Amino acid sequence: MRFIVALSLAVLCFAAPAPARADSVDLSTIKCADFIKMSKDNIGVYLMWLHGYYAGKADSAAVIDFDKFTKDAEKLGKYCGENPDHGLITASDKNLGE
Repeated sequence: MRFIVALSLAVLCFAAPAPARADSVDLSTIKCADFIKMSKDNIGVYLMWLHGYYAGKADSAAVIDFDKFTKDAEKLGKYCGENPDHGLITASDKNLGE
């Protein structure tokens, strides 16, 4: 439950300063356990990227549906909390790639 609250807060923190960034991040190497331990700023960045990635794959309009985004973030957070050894991309495919 605390994770869902943290995710919800991350969604609201888009105006926060950008987190420190690496040159590149290979999302296929991140496990759910790593993802749920990230700072709320990093979780927000990763969630927004994943949301855009799956929207692009679905050829969706260039619209951010914050209600859907929040629900998807909660689904992904719950899944990762229950499956910490799964990869983030596997979790995202199951929860965001619908």
